[in-house]
Amino acid sequence: MSEPAIQETLEEYGAMTRDLMAHYLPTPEADHYLYGPAADYPLRGGKMMRPSICIATARLFGASLEDSLKVAVSIELLHNALLIHDDIEDESETRRGQPTLHMKHGIPIALNVGDALALSSLRPLIHVFPRIGPWMGLKLIEDMERMARETAEGQAMELAWRHDNTLKLAPEDYLVMVLKKTCWLATIFPCRAGALLGSRSSIAEDAFMRFGFFVGAAFQISDDTLNIEAEAIYGKEACGDLLEGKRTLMLIDLLNLLRGDDLHRLVTFLSRKRSELAEDEIGWVREKIIDLGCLNRARSAARGMAGAAQHEFDLTFGHLPQSRDKAFLSGLACWSLSRSH
Repeated sequence: MSEPAIQETLEEYGAMTRDLMAHYLPTPEADHYLYGPAADYPLRGGKMMRPSICIATARLFGASLEDSLKVAVSIELLHNALLIHDDIEDESETRRGQPTLHMKHGIPIALNVGDALALSSLRPLIHVFPRIGPWMGLKLIEDMERMARETAEGQAMELAWRHDNTLKLAPEDYLVMVLKKTCWLATIFPCRAGALLGSRSSIAEDAFMRFGFFVGAAFQISDDTLNIEAEAIYGKEACGDLLEGKRTLMLIDLLNLLRGDDLHRLVTFLSRKRSELAEDEIGWVREKIIDLGCLNRARSAARGMAGAAQHEFDLTFGHLPQSRDKAFLSGLACWSLSRSH
C-alpha cells in the first residue's frame, strides 16, 4: 500500500475513533479542571496509529467495525493518559504543536486528568463484553494488564537511566526498553487485541510479538531521528530528546564513540538539569550526532527493523485473504520511515 493510501486509512480509522471517543468524554465545557482538560490531547489529533492497527487487525480476523472501534477507543484513551504523564516526567513543554497539559494547567490538574483518562479506558472494554462474552473479555483485560505492566517497566528503565545518568549502555539495552515502553502499547497489544476480538478464540502467548516489536522499533527509531532533524511540521520540541537526556540509539552510539574532552563535555551535558542547558551546548551534541554518523546509523537500523517487520508480517498474516486492512498493516513499517512528523 502506498504512503498516501496508508495515510488515508489512518485518517479514516482515526476519525471514527475520535467520534466514538467523544461519547466517553463528557462535554468539555462542563468542567474546567477535569473534563475540559481531558478532551485537550484527544482533540489535538495525532497519527492515530494504535487504534488503526487494532481496527485493521480485528477486521482482518473477522470482527465487526462496532466492536473494533470500542477496543480502539480504549487503547487511544490510555495512550493519551500516558502522554500526559510522560510529558510531566520528561518536563516536556510542547505536545502536538501546543503547550503540554501541565504547562497549561499545572502538574496537579494534569496528573488527575491523566489518571481519569487511564481509568476511563476501561469503559469501552466493559461495553464490548456483552457481545464477546466473559471469557473473551477476561482475555482482553489480561492482555491489557500485561501491556500496561510492560509499558511501565519500559518507562522505569528510561527514567532510571536519566536519574542515574547512566553512561554504559549498548544498543541492546535501548531495544529492550523500546520493546517494553513503545512496542507493547503502539503495536503488539493493538494487534493482539484485534486478533482476539476477530477470532473469538485464544491466541498463542507470543503471537504478534516479533511483528509488533519490529514495527514498533522502526517507528520509535524513526521518531528519534525526526526529533534531531526536527522541521517546523514536527509536533514535538526540536531536540527535545536531548533536552531530556533520553538515551536514544543515537546518544548511546555517541557515548560509545567519544573520547577525552569531548566525552567529558557530553557527560557534563547529560548531568545538568534541563533548565541549565545552553542552546549552544544542545547544538554541539546535535552536530556530533550528525557529524559522527550516529544519525545515519540510526536511520539504517530503522530500515533494518522495517525489513524484519515485513518478513514477520508474511509469516504472521500471509495466510489471510488480501484486503485493504491487510495491505495497510503490511505497509506500516515502511510508512514509519517515510513520514515527516
